[in-house]
Amino acid sequence: MSVVAEFTIDADQFQLGDALSGVTDMALELERCVPTGCLAHPFLWATTEEDLDEVVERFETQLLDCPHVREIIALDRIENGIFYRISWTDPTEDVIDAIIQSEATILRARSEQGTRWEFSVRFVNHDKLALFQNILAEHEVRICIDRIYTFAEETDHRRQFDLSLEQREALVLAVQRGYFATPSDVSLDELAAELGITKQSVSARIRRANEKVLETTLLSSTVAGRGSD
Repeated sequence: MSVVAEFTIDADQFQLGDALSGVTDMALELERCVPTGCLAHPFLWATTEEDLDEVVERFETQLLDCPHVREIIALDRIENGIFYRISWTDPTEDVIDAIIQSEATILRARSEQGTRWEFSVRFVNHDKLALFQNILAEHEVRICIDRIYTFAEETDHRRQFDLSLEQREALVLAVQRGYFATPSDVSLDELAAELGITKQSVSARIRRANEKVLETTLLSSTVAGRGSD
């Protein structure tokens, strides 16, 4: 049975995080992927609320100053961010290596200030999770595990509202970033950049997710209330 581990890790505990540790004015997110090959040359979204050209110049200079970085390639650009591919000069022996060796899948990996990263990683079974933890211990890599749960548990939770994984991801991100605050703390463009989708797509996912949650919560409670009268 597959299992998901959510954990945080300080930037200085892994090569990519350390290379980006001084980037305090950009939000960073690894592209979701099965790590066969892709994490050896990771894809990264870097977004900012500041002047993009100024921030990008500092960002790229810092990356290229890192002795472990061979090259960085800007693959795509949006209004407030750039999509990069990074190539290393040597293999890593850190959390990324542990993810590769345990054949896990990165569901989410992001950092707001560059000093600490949040990961959500899926393993095919508990044995692979144990392997992951053993590799970390061997390399003396420290992480803080926030939550471990099975795919079935998460699926049951989503089925309460009949949300797809994409709808739940968009809605949770919107809540976490303060999209529903008054005034809103984040724009649809910024949410779209974090998710790597269009503004129209993230708007549709949030709207459909909201509708399902409200229908399940309000209409089901109304029916239950009528039944008890």
